[in-house]
Amino acid sequence: MSELDQPDAAAVEAFLRGLQADICTALESLEPEARFGEDHWQRDEGGGGNTRVLEGGQALERAGVALSVIQGRRLPPAASARNPELAGRGFRAMGVSVVVHPRNPYAPTSHMNVRFLVAEAPDAEPIWWFGGGFDLTPIYGFEDDCRHWHATAQALCAPFGDQVYPTYKAACDAYFYLPHRQEPRGIGGLFFDDLNDWGFERSFAFQQAVGRGYVDALMPILQRRCDMPYGERERDFQLYRRGRYVEFNLVHDRGTLFGLQSGGRTESILMSMPPATGWRYRYEPEPGSPEAALTERFLLPRDWL
Repeated sequence: MSELDQPDAAAVEAFLRGLQADICTALESLEPEARFGEDHWQRDEGGGGNTRVLEGGQALERAGVALSVIQGRRLPPAASARNPELAGRGFRAMGVSVVVHPRNPYAPTSHMNVRFLVAEAPDAEPIWWFGGGFDLTPIYGFEDDCRHWHATAQALCAPFGDQVYPTYKAACDAYFYLPHRQEPRGIGGLFFDDLNDWGFERSFAFQQAVGRGYVDALMPILQRRCDMPYGERERDFQLYRRGRYVEFNLVHDRGTLFGLQSGGRTESILMSMPPATGWRYRYEPEPGSPEAALTERFLLPRDWL
């Protein structure tokens, strides 16, 4: 690794702190009164973060935008099992995680995460990578929302190569999948991990594009959907579908597992959960209904462009 390509953790941290503030400002623009509260926390082994949560809003039932900047003497098992060369190294890990649960069932849940990890050992080159992405989980599907979401993802990837969007879209479809349900969690987006083969500067530039692109992808959808009229039927279906979100986060999500195994703050890790949810036994939507269309037309791997 050349001196010009050394990882700059301070630059990444500065970007992440600004990104957290920018996302909160954008989401608050949907609300006449509700605002984010801020909760600072410290980690015994090193580092900490701040978790910003907006609850009970007119548009957003819950939105969480969490920043963490932590360090430790050894990587947790979830990380070193995937990358055995990291075993025994100290680490610094930082990231911003966002989950938005709108109140209106016609407005989709969304998730974004961008993260950076550097693992260090005496007398050895640091090992580092970026990861992240964003994905959309509609309750009721709208073709124009899905096309806009993926068009925004494709546009931000385009400067980095023609194959970046299709590669990371496919990775997102594969990752956000519930094998026990044989069902995707949503309509996907982008997912990348262990990104370092572009070099630090280019990899960091891509992370910045993803973090900023999330707002560009999400806000027009929320502005279209948050004021649509809905009733008890739509709310009941929303609660049922949110159960799938909980199942994925608790059973399959690597970020949740890493956070809990690394001694992260449980309240911040689990702020991604919806504020209300539900399960039904052997529920089947009425054939031909908008509820049935979700799984029949939208929760399928598709070329949305």
